[in-house]
Amino acid sequence: MTGRYRPEPFAAAVTGIGLVTAAGVGTDAAWRGVSEAATAPSVPHRPELHDLPCDFMYTVTGLDTRAILGVATQRLMDRFSQLAVIAAREAVADAGLDPSVWESSRVAVVIGSAHGGLPFYDQQHAALTERGARRVSPKLAPLTVVNGAASSVATDLGAHGPSQAVSTACSSGTVAIGTAHQMLRTGACDIVVAGGAESVCSRLLIASACQLKAVSTRRDDPESACRPFDTHRDGFVVGEGAGLLVMERPEHARARGATVRAHIAGYGASSDAYSAVAPDPEGLGIERALRAALADAGIGAADIGHVNAHGTSTVANDLIETVMLRRVLGTHPLVTSTKAMTGHTLGAAGGIETALTVLALQHQLVPPTVNLDAPDPEIPLEVVSKEARPGTFDAAVKTSLGFGGHNAALVLTRA
Repeated sequence: MTGRYRPEPFAAAVTGIGLVTAAGVGTDAAWRGVSEAATAPSVPHRPELHDLPCDFMYTVTGLDTRAILGVATQRLMDRFSQLAVIAAREAVADAGLDPSVWESSRVAVVIGSAHGGLPFYDQQHAALTERGARRVSPKLAPLTVVNGAASSVATDLGAHGPSQAVSTACSSGTVAIGTAHQMLRTGACDIVVAGGAESVCSRLLIASACQLKAVSTRRDDPESACRPFDTHRDGFVVGEGAGLLVMERPEHARARGATVRAHIAGYGASSDAYSAVAPDPEGLGIERALRAALADAGIGAADIGHVNAHGTSTVANDLIETVMLRRVLGTHPLVTSTKAMTGHTLGAAGGIETALTVLALQHQLVPPTVNLDAPDPEIPLEVVSKEARPGTFDAAVKTSLGFGGHNAALVLTRA
């Protein structure tokens, strides 16, 4: 015996998905947008960013939040919370659940976000400096706090179980799903609505990202700016969106005859303890998280057929992550980064990309990495590009890395 506690393998049932992305609004539209993609969607220039080196971002279009939520409700939420509520409603309906009759004290909500209501904070700071304290909204705190999405979703659904916010930078959505997995394993609840939400069209944030040289500055061709694993990648492109799952204890899902899309079978997390902004150059932190997730699921590296990578389109991250993936999994899994279709949605990325991994397992189809025109010869993996590729795989991995060294990995299995 090693002396280390190893819980029995536990696989949470994924019974519902809700997606709001630049690639499509709604699960079916988002999956079509990502899996049938030949080119990235329109990536508009934003007037409020006109004087910055990066003045564009992936934006959710065709979504009338006022009509969906109602004027009064919409005014009580920043946009990231609005997107979360819309995704949560879809996920719950997809799961065939009726919030009016479920045992609400056994329903939990765990939603990740890196920045919360940052755009509203920007607006209120401008009001303070330009027009004085009396012009600052009393709603500043409830609209900008990171727990706004979790609170809004719990309120909208009438979920009275534990409601938590997770904020681990760009791994927030993945950590939220991992936390939900642990809550279900312990029996703390029967159902968890979990994932991530983000909307950060903020001059302050984008200006800082430009100074950090983390974002692409291809102002003349924003649709091709996000190019994970490409030799000519020069940074990520910010996106907005929400991706939420309904996860259930397997016996609960069976008892109500739910359709199970896939299972969350393993979760691992770690800290690089290395740098506030740069990943461990050897990828040792994310390797620990991935190995922990595999051990938690009781699954070997040879069983993994697909990886939805973090794949941000930054020079260092892509190389570090892919070298680590080869070291742990070998070269056989089909790898993709879907960020070229959604943008890097920061705290929402793990939620959106885990949902897409569930769909890849269901459809036995790996979405392409769009804009991969000149594969980096130093990236030693089988990266799917140009068009989706059919495969036969029963298990997949989702990896996430976040500023501050927050790493997370999930193992998913076919239903």
